[in-house]
Amino acid sequence: MTQFYQNLQQNLDKAQALRQAMLTTMNQYPQPLQWAAFTLIGEI
Repeated sequence: MTQFYQNLQQNLDKAQALRQAMLTTMNQYPQPLQWAAFTLIGEI
């Protein structure tokens, strides 16, 4: 979640910020159990 909010501060839209945060987390923790639960709900 920290990476997601850092991405938002860099003026990425919400969907792109979440995608980048998930990709970063996937590199560190390749098991989907650790990154796949995050979803974006609401306005994009």
